[in-house]
Amino acid sequence: MASGSAPPQILCASFNQDNSLFSVGTKDGFKIFDARTGRLLYENEIGGLNVVEMRYGTSLIAIVGTGEKPSLSPRRLCLLNTVKDAPKKDLNFRSTILAVRFSMTRLIVVLQDKTFIYDLNSGHILEEIDTVHNPKGLCAFAPNSEWCYLAIPASTSKGSALVYKASKPELICQIDAHQSPLATMAFSSNGMYLATASEKGTMVRVHIVAQATKSHSFRRGAYPSAIYSLSFGPSIDLPDVLLATSSSGSLHMFFLDAARNGRNQTNKLLGSIIPGSKAITDALDPANHHVIHSVSPAETRSCLAVHSVEYSQNSSKFPAVRTVVYMVTHDGYFRKYTISTTKSNESSWVLEREFSLPDSTLKQKEHHKD
Repeated sequence: MASGSAPPQILCASFNQDNSLFSVGTKDGFKIFDARTGRLLYENEIGGLNVVEMRYGTSLIAIVGTGEKPSLSPRRLCLLNTVKDAPKKDLNFRSTILAVRFSMTRLIVVLQDKTFIYDLNSGHILEEIDTVHNPKGLCAFAPNSEWCYLAIPASTSKGSALVYKASKPELICQIDAHQSPLATMAFSSNGMYLATASEKGTMVRVHIVAQATKSHSFRRGAYPSAIYSLSFGPSIDLPDVLLATSSSGSLHMFFLDAARNGRNQTNKLLGSIIPGSKAITDALDPANHHVIHSVSPAETRSCLAVHSVEYSQNSSKFPAVRTVVYMVTHDGYFRKYTISTTKSNESSWVLEREFSLPDSTLKQKEHHKD
């Protein structure tokens, strides 16, 4: 495993909206991979890129350059057609583009002091939001939810988020999550829940968006650590698990349903909205927290996606859980982990696949097996 002090091989990494594909941007260009097989599907040595964002499995992607080439200004968003290998449209801004998000009908562009919501079909700006100073382009987006929820920071001094409907732009709530400024956020696939972590990184919290209330608090650790990525399980109803990667190089898995440990079998996450519920207390229980240490070098940024969560029914009252996780690290590796948790809450993990992203080429035959 590469040293954490080595220069990053990857400048940006992201999964598409259903986690079936992932892209990486480098100083030379970008690559798109099939997350399930590890096969390289497309590459383009267009130049250094800080943003590469896919629109589901379509040929449309958004790229933002590092500025080393005049045509790849960090203030220019290029919508590129990967089939025709040609730009479809350019959007120019007055300051650096820090993040881009897609749904089927919306395009989100995040600058350090503004966030734009576009109608993707017409290209028209639906909303221009003046934001607090957001130098990292922090945002969360739920493209598969009915309202395409968008969350952006509400404060530079504490961990609060503003949640908007991007489908018909309007502010719906403010969620006050942490005492310290936000470091990362992620929605569940249906947009009903928002996970947050602050710059302190000791706590990870889950909030019910419709009520702007906290449902779960998980203690990641006693000492501060940067949380790089958060990802819910892909359930379209109540999410089962929440995973996080941190600057310590560890992978953390939190169970959101107390039923997993036999304490609240029927209510699951909904129990957290009932007055007097013990869901928050249960979430603080270490039995809901599992850790895989040294999945990447310390201080190496990572991007995480939960591919699947499967329950294997047996004679026990409580089923075992099998969680498949994809992770891209900025030292240039893709890793697939399978984490198994027994009915007695014991966990084990297997590294199913690991390969170097910079070394992958289109001519290389697929030889990684599930």
